Amino acid sequence: MDTKINNNKELKLWEALIPVVALIGMLAFNVFIYGDASLGGSNQFVLLLGGAVAAIMGYFNKVSFHKMLDEVANNIKSTAGAILILLMVGALAGTWMVSGIIPSMIYYGLQILSPAIFLPATLIICSVISIATGSSWTTSATVGIALIGIGGALGFDLGMVAGAVISGAYFGDKLSPMSDTTNLAPAMAGTDLFTHIKYMTLTTIPTYIITLILFIILGLSIEVKGDVNTNELLTAITTSFNVSGWLFLVPIIVIGLIVKKTEPLVALLVGTLLAGIFAVIFQPQIINQIAGVETMDFKSAYKGVMDAITSKVVVPTENKTLADLFTSGGMAKMLPTIWLILCAMVFGGIMDAIGALARISESLLKLAHTTFGLFASTVGSCLALNITASDQYLAIVVPGKMFAKAYRDKGLAPENLSRTLEDTGTVTSVLVPWNTCGAYQAGTLGVSTLDYLPYAFFNIISPFMTLIFAAFNIKIKQLVSSIKE
Repeated sequence: MDTKINNNKELKLWEALIPVVALIGMLAFNVFIYGDASLGGSNQFVLLLGGAVAAIMGYFNKVSFHKMLDEVANNIKSTAGAILILLMVGALAGTWMVSGIIPSMIYYGLQILSPAIFLPATLIICSVISIATGSSWTTSATVGIALIGIGGALGFDLGMVAGAVISGAYFGDKLSPMSDTTNLAPAMAGTDLFTHIKYMTLTTIPTYIITLILFIILGLSIEVKGDVNTNELLTAITTSFNVSGWLFLVPIIVIGLIVKKTEPLVALLVGTLLAGIFAVIFQPQIINQIAGVETMDFKSAYKGVMDAITSKVVVPTENKTLADLFTSGGMAKMLPTIWLILCAMVFGGIMDAIGALARISESLLKLAHTTFGLFASTVGSCLALNITASDQYLAIVVPGKMFAKAYRDKGLAPENLSRTLEDTGTVTSVLVPWNTCGAYQAGTLGVSTLDYLPYAFFNIISPFMTLIFAAFNIKIKQLVSSIKE
């Protein structure tokens, strides 16, 4: 990706902050009016209004409209991969539902995962998958969706389940050598990958242990809503679907492809096509129902699978608990999320073009008079960029380039910076509803960002852990040349 930072010496800090304050104020008012429905389109337009405020600041500071549009175009271009992945995740979710893959996961999961161990088990399962794949997005799109289904069937608050999924997914995404952010952070800070990973475990492992303990306590203390009759749920699943262990071949193949470093888009496409074939083989009655025919032929099979990939499909069930789980939106379900990302990139692109992102980071850097102040400024910069630029990568790249010299000047090894970038820039992106990561996870898991945010313990604790280590000078590595001083 492009790591160029736009500076504008004429732009004052208060001018750089005006679009941020305006955006936060407008979004707060919009959510107050619309509630959860704000993601249906009004938030998207508010992001464009925020971009208009930023453009006005740019106009008064001699930034051409053409330059702003160019930066918006670059920002949108950088999300092309994410948008295609979102579409493929929608397609995957559709075929995995009608083929019986997700219902089978829920069926067996209900028999294995009791309410008492469900939340910590969800955390651990997602941690293992994300370590293996190096991708929080792939983890959520595969086992994450199934675990949401199991949690919903058991009567758990879906925000709580999504918090466990995301905590586990970002633990692996943060530590896996196959993760893009795990490679990007040390590259920006000036250290090597495995030094970065080893040093990052110092803050990540304590954070993970605290997260696991919290989910264990929740699992043991919380009472699920209502009386959940597992036998009724199991019967309802087998009534609608032909449950089979053979269906697990598809997710195993997809995860195997990711582990073998196959491009995620390719792996998701393979998973979608295989699930479509399995749907025809294992669930012909559902394909016939979707296609509106009694006897399957090639035309009806094609139509049934294609509808599952692209649009809303409902598998009938008399069980109200499973009704939502047996409904899939396909690629069409992801369009509001894509819309949100595009509008967020407009705001972030204009903020970058007028020099506001660089100005905010520079101002935070000036506050770094002590070692703790430097760490705190880095954390603040990453948070600010996740909110304003709406992009996880910019929240790593911009502070990484801006703060690298300051860490060297204070005699601090570059892995201090790379760790702080990951402890904040990587994991807090998913806590911002209009950030690409927050929008993706909400769209994929079907749980709004504000609903899962209080339970994303790993993501919330991580930046505080890095600040605690800095405040008490715990394992703060010095540059070799500065040890004598």
